[in-house]
Amino acid sequence: MKVAVVGATGVAGQQFLTALENHPWFELKRLAASERSAGKKYKDAITDASSGATRWFCGVPCPKAFLDIVVEDAAKLVIDDIDIVFTAIESDAAKEVEPLYAKKCPVISTASAFRYENDVPVFLPGVNGDHAALIELQRKNRGFKGFITPGPNCTTVGLAISLKPLYDAFGIGSVIMTSMQAVSGAGRSPGVLSFDITDNVIPYIPKEEEKVQKETQKILGAIKGGQIEPAPFGVSCTCTRVNVLDGHLETVFVSLKKKATLAEVKEVWKNGYKEILGLGLPSAPPELIHYTEEPFRPQPRLDRDLYDGMATVIGRLREDHVLPNGVKYVLLSHNTKMGAAKGAILTAEYLIKRGVIS
Repeated sequence: MKVAVVGATGVAGQQFLTALENHPWFELKRLAASERSAGKKYKDAITDASSGATRWFCGVPCPKAFLDIVVEDAAKLVIDDIDIVFTAIESDAAKEVEPLYAKKCPVISTASAFRYENDVPVFLPGVNGDHAALIELQRKNRGFKGFITPGPNCTTVGLAISLKPLYDAFGIGSVIMTSMQAVSGAGRSPGVLSFDITDNVIPYIPKEEEKVQKETQKILGAIKGGQIEPAPFGVSCTCTRVNVLDGHLETVFVSLKKKATLAEVKEVWKNGYKEILGLGLPSAPPELIHYTEEPFRPQPRLDRDLYDGMATVIGRLREDHVLPNGVKYVLLSHNTKMGAAKGAILTAEYLIKRGVIS
């Protein structure tokens, strides 16, 4: 399938390019960004004209095959020959351009612009495939030939992946989570990748806690009456920024509806995602959840790149004696891979395999 990446010069857009190099299902045909980059070859759009410095932020070089593609204006992008559009742009811009693209083809987004709309599914592959039922409603409501589906906030991803097997097997009464989030989740924001974060922890990330709470309930919710009824358990979060480059670490406390032993919890994590792992998706890891018995793991520096950042690594599972039927654990999820571009590509693969994209 022929694909386009919109927001290609930004951090998340660059992650799309590295993930799409030599992809067996997708051929990258178009790159788009803001008007100031339009008309330039990609290699020139990511190079500072005055200093010659390259604004390339990934840990691997930009794929050579994409360097000479001419960047187009996102607002004027023609997609008649495109099968899927991946977008990696700010929410305000997404509100304007994503509906234009969705008139013709599927749009898979990293932006939050449409996450909370009633007819918009927030897909997490293997977790809520039944939410595809909303797509026909969205097409009817909005006159789209395609559709819009944003991925979750990167902090939500690992949490929801860890909770889904527990919810199915035992039910959930409540969730309490504290995150220690990498600075790469803030993009290139002034005052974050600087002395503010050195020797420091920032105890507040604007709007993050509300996003995680609302998205977790939506992703794990059930479709009733043509819309998603949020999962009926409370989610309480504290989200912090720490001096780590990549990888969000989270401490999670879960009150289960049905008491479970630690061995039973590990077993449902081990077997919870066999359906998606059996589909042969190019971006899928060998296991979506990797449990480690090592008491000092997971750690961002040691574990974030497991399976190229596509696994949620969990450790330190214990009983919690404060919450009813309580368990507690630590998880790690790669925020710029499974939590962003490569997770969006996995969503596209999953929707193709399910026949939602054809």
